[in-house]
Amino acid sequence: MPQQHEFFQQELEVQLPPDVSGPRLWVRRLTIWKEPGEEPVRDIQLRPGLNIIWTPDDQGIGHGGGKTLFCRLLRYCLGEERFAPDDQRDRIGEVFPNGLVGAEVMLDEICWVIIRPLGNRRRHVAVQNGNLDEIAVGETASTGIEPFLDAVEQTILTTELTDLVPGHRLERRSWPIALAWLTRDQECRFDHVLDWRAAASDSDSPARGLNQTEKLDALRAFLQAITPEEHTKRAEITKLEDEKRAIEQEIGHRKWEIQRSKARLLAELGADEDVLTQGVFEIEALRLAAEARLAKAAGISGDEVSSETEVAREEYETARAEVVQLDRRIGILEAEIPNSERIIAKINGEYPGLSYALQEAESFPCPICEVPVDRVLASKCDLSHKLPDVEECRRRLDRNRQELTDETERLNNAKNERNQAKQQLSIARQHASRLEERLKKLEAARRSHESVWYSAKRLADDVENLAGLVDQQEAANNSLRELIATIEQGREHVGAFLNQQARVLGQLSQKFDPIIRTLVGQDAKGSIALTGNGLNLTVKMGGNRSTSAIDSLKVIAFDLGSLCLSIEGKTRVPTFLVHDSPREADLGLPLYDQVFYLARRLEEVGGQPLFQYVVTTTTRPPPELAKPPWLRLTLRGTPASERLLKCDL
Repeated sequence: MPQQHEFFQQELEVQLPPDVSGPRLWVRRLTIWKEPGEEPVRDIQLRPGLNIIWTPDDQGIGHGGGKTLFCRLLRYCLGEERFAPDDQRDRIGEVFPNGLVGAEVMLDEICWVIIRPLGNRRRHVAVQNGNLDEIAVGETASTGIEPFLDAVEQTILTTELTDLVPGHRLERRSWPIALAWLTRDQECRFDHVLDWRAAASDSDSPARGLNQTEKLDALRAFLQAITPEEHTKRAEITKLEDEKRAIEQEIGHRKWEIQRSKARLLAELGADEDVLTQGVFEIEALRLAAEARLAKAAGISGDEVSSETEVAREEYETARAEVVQLDRRIGILEAEIPNSERIIAKINGEYPGLSYALQEAESFPCPICEVPVDRVLASKCDLSHKLPDVEECRRRLDRNRQELTDETERLNNAKNERNQAKQQLSIARQHASRLEERLKKLEAARRSHESVWYSAKRLADDVENLAGLVDQQEAANNSLRELIATIEQGREHVGAFLNQQARVLGQLSQKFDPIIRTLVGQDAKGSIALTGNGLNLTVKMGGNRSTSAIDSLKVIAFDLGSLCLSIEGKTRVPTFLVHDSPREADLGLPLYDQVFYLARRLEEVGGQPLFQYVVTTTTRPPPELAKPPWLRLTLRGTPASERLLKCDL
């Protein structure tokens, strides 16, 4: 039988598993260097059990000492990506360009040495059984933080748990999400049990990407209150619910389209509005109205109109071709007439020279005295060597006259033909214009007929499309009903799984209730229940209490109750917890003191501390605990040398 330890008026029981000698994971040392090789700025020794980091609220300026930065550096060494918001990291990087933070983390009695940069350096080291000071000074090759994360997940969380934790990134790690729960942001102010990381912290924790349902599933996985079967079934239900939402959206859009189509068809078909109230018969009524409209449109004789239109088009094209031909002929004649006029002018210009040449040939001048002599005498004169060819001169003159006559006749013919063509063109254009008007009227009549028919055909097609939409809607509604039934059946299965896991939550509730009684009094009663709305934490004191202080107390009591279950080995997370300034979450001082007393008494379970609980506070802890070994570090907001980094950033 496992050892059992009872305290707090026989109410809180913590059953120890066998062979437990201490917490499986705890931080033994946290050290900060401004320069490697120099004396550390801070070298903070921690212990299993309660560890208090106190910033006295001297003169109302206790804030700013660095207790929240201490928690973030602790988380940073345990695997979180960032240790401060961007502006604060930039300021620290300027003052500590070569700064380092290191930790000695005990994991199943193996010391892991972890070194991470604060400034410009990019060396991240995580090695087993190393020397923290030597590794900080030396040039050990960067290993990244992954070896430590792998060790935590393989030894404590186990790989089986990874598949049950939603929202992890491609690395498929669950420890960063567990770390977010175990080391809540101060900015969350302990308002809700599932508030782990605030956006203002800029932590880059994967827990920030989880919704409340996913965080609840992760929490249940850490508490071993969810099985792989339930996880699979919940994933199936989530997928079905996504499908259900998609179908509902599709049905809503289609419903709007059906209503719009019905209203339009009703107006265009002139159907009775009563058809829209006839259920499955309304489509048939619209179909009959559309078919009647189409039959009426088809009954209008369009063959004669179409035939007459084709004849008119042929006649118009013939008349238009004649206009084009006449217009082209006139253009040719217009070009020929000026050319003929130029030829006639040239012929007329040649006539005087030819006439004079003939006259000279007939009265040949003497080559000696240049006196005209009779041609007969000249032919007998020995002085004359060559006489002009009178016949050739006469032929050239006659040819000139004939060319003039021919070209004049050609010119007159061209002018006459042009005038006639212009008259014919005017008549042809008038004829073509009349034929065009007639063709337009016939085409308009045919288009009107076609429009009526196509309109009727379109209405008939629209009715068929509407019928298709109605069929799709009915099929979608049937699918939705089947899907809802499947989801309800799946939820019943999930409910059965929840009932099976009630034992685990019952064990947690058995821790939660006495812790509440211890913190606020024996008249109080606390309970934890998993409902359809999530994890319900209840505190009753003469009725259900829900104030800011009570809500914060619920979260703290839940974490401490989970820590007790972890001590018993009934969770998948280490017995490690960090609370940053829980007093600032509206806790009254008497309640606040009880948190410290409770942690101190938990150290007695098993004869030695089996957990590590780090609490930062501005309010003074109870006097008997405000000293070593519980008080590990005292910080102040002023002077700067009393701050965590011993400087003013």
